[in-house]
Amino acid sequence: MDTFNYWFLITLAAVFVGMGKGGLPVIATLGVPTLSLIMSPITAAGLLLPVYIVSDIFALSAYRRDFNWEILRIGMIGMTIGVIFGGLTAKFVIEWVVIFLIGIMGFLFSIEQLTKKKKKKTRSQTEINSIKGYFWCSISGFTSFISHTGGPPWQIFTIPLGLKKSVFVGTSVIAFSYCNVIKVLPYLLLGQINSISIYTSLIMAIPAILAVYLGVSLVKLIPEALFFKIVTWALFSISIKLMWDGIKIPLNL
Repeated sequence: MDTFNYWFLITLAAVFVGMGKGGLPVIATLGVPTLSLIMSPITAAGLLLPVYIVSDIFALSAYRRDFNWEILRIGMIGMTIGVIFGGLTAKFVIEWVVIFLIGIMGFLFSIEQLTKKKKKKTRSQTEINSIKGYFWCSISGFTSFISHTGGPPWQIFTIPLGLKKSVFVGTSVIAFSYCNVIKVLPYLLLGQINSISIYTSLIMAIPAILAVYLGVSLVKLIPEALFFKIVTWALFSISIKLMWDGIKIPLNL
């Protein structure tokens, strides 16, 4: 691959991460698949982690006041469990199986959300089921560790809660900022981050930071009802992509 295409895909992946951190639904999940066109998914995950963390810093400045503490507490505990499990089993996990299963779960959930009848015209917060929360957040931490695809399980937990747009985005940003930080040590121990990858990651951080502010601006412009429709449709679309990614690897497509 020529140098132009290499840096184009590197920049595009960074922009996806930044816009996702700015609050646009699940778009950050496209980062690893984009880089997988030019490197292994494992290498891509290690390369993107510092980009996620730098983007998190700027995203936190925009959403630091908008969060639900109870959901955040459940998320942090669940994600910690998931990341620890991911670190301990990373050498044994079949990545395409995980990707496919996450795609299936997100697909079924989004279909349920898109087809169910709306009893109320306005969103209202529902009671938080902590058991369900710990389960999905643990799955989110695990899949985030494996391939930065923690978004679908997290949204399966949080979308039905009826949060306001700003609280939904802010809670998500803070939860995944925490998740990304605790992934650093196991990534270092597994050799997924090294001095060479850090150099490339720092270059990628520049377009990612700019994209964070673009994402924040776009989220502010989108009406709340439309925003959650976009979230659900985005989850539907990315779930189909994840299922396809999971299928094509064992079939060598």
